Amino acid sequence: MTYKVEKLKVNYKTLEEFKRFKEYGLQELSMLEDLEANIIENDSDSPFYGIYFGDKLVARMSLYQVEAKFNRYFNPPQDYLELWKLEVLPDYQHRGFGTALVNFAKCFGLAIKTNPRVKSKEFWERMDFTPVEYEMERDLGENPLVWFPKEINK
Repeated sequence: MTYKVEKLKVNYKTLEEFKRFKEYGLQELSMLEDLEANIIENDSDSPFYGIYFGDKLVARMSLYQVEAKFNRYFNPPQDYLELWKLEVLPDYQHRGFGTALVNFAKCFGLAIKTNPRVKSKEFWERMDFTPVEYEMERDLGENPLVWFPKEINK
């Protein structure tokens, strides 16, 4: 089954929906502050993407493009995507929503870096992500995983 991934709008409805997710934190709070400061409804400049089931947001992620000059994971340095906060609401897990979000990120054709949540390693392995060689100073207790588009996959 295919699901439609949408760029989430920065508005009060989206922020209200985010409260259902476990990983509700600083990014959402800063979005809320921006909204309250500017009262911008439906601003499309959001790093968040999601999937609705009916009218309910059931899966989401954030994607940031990192320029090659800030690269710490890929050799040779290259622009890449940082994938954060991939989360599917518990009642909607194991239905392909997470896979659809990751496949959407892969469509940009850039390498992707993520930090997997606890107990999600098997999911990321199925999505062809591999661990990077751990570096104490760079990784600070995280266990980053990376994915390469096929044409540069080594």
